[in-house]
Formats: sequence, structure tokens, C-alpha cells
Amino acid sequence: MTVGEYIRNRNKQVIFCRPEDSIQTAANLLSSNKIGAMPVKDANADLVGMLSERDIVRAFAEHSSALANKQVADFMTRQVISCKTDDSIPSAMETMTNRRIRHLPVYDGDSFAGVISIGDTLAVRLNDLKVERDVLKDLSIASRY
Repeated sequence: MTVGEYIRNRNKQVIFCRPEDSIQTAANLLSSNKIGAMPVKDANADLVGMLSERDIVRAFAEHSSALANKQVADFMTRQVISCKTDDSIPSAMETMTNRRIRHLPVYDGDSFAGVISIGDTLAVRLNDLKVERDVLKDLSIASRY
């Protein structure tokens, strides 16, 4: 399965924030939508960064009481690592594992297509392993006759 196939089948709305949003607003969006990260888009709808729970925790550790006056742009990851819709799920999983990140923006050419998480890739791989297990079990039973 490709990343693009997964995103199309999932049919899940992507939650965004803006660079000028407060950290409090971003934290509320992450919490209320039960997500761990979100893309940051500018006024032209261009992806300019990613903001994760980790970014907010680091911001709190560094700025604690002054955090209320900070914006997403102050803490978002600007060097965004991404993947393409035609990448395989194992390839996306490998990228996230090697780069120690949990969310990848996905592009279809130059167009933003969505976000895939390490949890998404694990769910796909787990399903693949269950199917493989069932096929091997059926083959084992069939070979007895």
C-alpha cells in the first residue's frame, strides 16, 4: 500500500494552525482533536512548518511563564521532512524512525495531500501481518489434506 492510498482511504480531515496563532490556541487544537502534531500553513495556504506536542513541551521548558505571549512561528519546525503519495508505507515508517519524528506531511507532486503518523503506519503493518498470518495458517491447514 502506498501512503497516498492510505490517506485517500482514511478520509480524515487535516487540522492546521497558522504561524501567528498563539501556542495556547495550537495546544487547544491538538488536545481537542486528539492529535500529536499539525501542519502550519501561512496566509497563502503554503506549508511553512509543523508543530508537535514535543515542540510545545520544549517551548514550555525553555520559556514557561512567557509562553502565553509566544506564537506558533516561534517554535514550529521549519525544516519539514515529508514524503510523497507514491512512497510505500514501510518507506514512510523508515523515514519517521530514522529521523525520530512521528508525523510526516504527504505531498502529491507540489500539492499538500495530508499527514501520516507513525501510528498510522503501524496499523497498516499490523493489518498486513495479520493477513499474512491468516494466509500461512490456511496454507498449513490445506497442506494436511
